[in-house]
Amino acid sequence: MTSHASGQPRPTKAERREHAREQARQQRDQEEKRTKRRRVLWRGGIGLGLVAVTAVAALLIANQAGPSAAGPLNMSSDGILLGGDGTLITAARTAALAPGAKPVATDQSALTDMVKIAIYVDYLCPLCGQFESTNAAQITSWVTAGNATVELHPISVLDASSLGTKYSTRAANAAACVANFAPNSFLTVNAALLANQPAENSGGLSDAELQQVIEDAGVGDAKIADCIGNQTFATWVAAASDRALSGPLANADIEKITGTPTVLVNQVSYTGSLTDAAAFEAFVTAQTVVSDN
Repeated sequence: MTSHASGQPRPTKAERREHAREQARQQRDQEEKRTKRRRVLWRGGIGLGLVAVTAVAALLIANQAGPSAAGPLNMSSDGILLGGDGTLITAARTAALAPGAKPVATDQSALTDMVKIAIYVDYLCPLCGQFESTNAAQITSWVTAGNATVELHPISVLDASSLGTKYSTRAANAAACVANFAPNSFLTVNAALLANQPAENSGGLSDAELQQVIEDAGVGDAKIADCIGNQTFATWVAAASDRALSGPLANADIEKITGTPTVLVNQVSYTGSLTDAAAFEAFVTAQTVVSDN
């Protein structure tokens, strides 16, 4: 066997081939690590589940004025956090805010390897309906797969556009009732409320019609019906809406909302088209890559 100038024997052809294979394997491993988080939006996802979601115990106190009435269960951040395990979507459980208590912000640092989407929605807002009809399917897909969480904040900013019936408040109250009594069904009910959205400058749906929309979405509960009829969380809706409008918003790059829908992805506000699913997906992907760097 011949030798190199260093005195070491020259590798055989088989050894050189094995060395090349090992180098290629190492390069593939490195590339996979670099692109791991960029793959989180692939359909069929990596199935991260709700481990991080349900383990969120450390909550940051938001520096905001507190509500004057008790809030619903599972909305201590003024929103409800939903995640998936590859099959089902479930809500993170939180205690109800006591009267006068300050809301708390979701500790997003616990939601590793997930895209974190937050949406502030008024159920009378036509733009909210457009965003929902355009993006609901892909958001639901990401959340179900465990690739993303979505935190929904029902608020009331359009009461003046419902001929005195305060539809925005009543619809947000109905959503809060679902969060309190059937939280795992919230995303389904949110979609139903927007799919059955009345026109602006109309009286909107009656309380009985709101209840029917929720029942038609598969959530029949006498406690929810009573909650809607009694407007149990109407005062909380008003307080949460004031907080969103006055700020500061938690987990956001903007101080406050200036309209609905306000959509945040990994704390960055989305300002693109509300009717272009590809544009929103590209924005989500871009924020995922930025977070990885």
